[in-house]
Amino acid sequence: MKTFVLITGLLVMGVQGAVLAGDEQAVRLSEPVVVTDTHEVFGSPLPESGEILDIGALLENSERYQGRDVLLSTRIAKVCQKKGCFFVAQHGSDTVRVTFKDYGFFIPGDSGGKTVTLAGNYSSKPLSREEAAHLAEDLGESEGTIAPGQEHAIVATSVSIPK
Repeated sequence: MKTFVLITGLLVMGVQGAVLAGDEQAVRLSEPVVVTDTHEVFGSPLPESGEILDIGALLENSERYQGRDVLLSTRIAKVCQKKGCFFVAQHGSDTVRVTFKDYGFFIPGDSGGKTVTLAGNYSSKPLSREEAAHLAEDLGESEGTIAPGQEHAIVATSVSIPK
């Protein structure tokens, strides 16, 4: 019995290590809740209706959307390379940091460059020097590449990523 438990434990650890360390596969710590021929949805299913904004429209009307749920179509510029626990959405020079509700799901680390649709709650809030340094580290960038100041953020409940 002890041998079975030990072998099973080693197999599980080996599979996890291969997924996390393999060059061929991206970090993928969450499974999709919906899979179609063209997309994978992480978190919860997307709402079936609602106006889908882009970053420009969101930020032009940021006061209107402050603290409100939004649907957003955006390009992922960068993904946290440690866990996939956040990403930076970008359109031109406008950026929004997207995290996930209750740290409850993550996206694949190779999602950068893809255009996604997401649902979440928007806010504009202060970003400290320490938080900016931490974010830069998690993105694999040097300290100082993310400036402290006012940050546009969304806490997502759902992200639909094309395959």
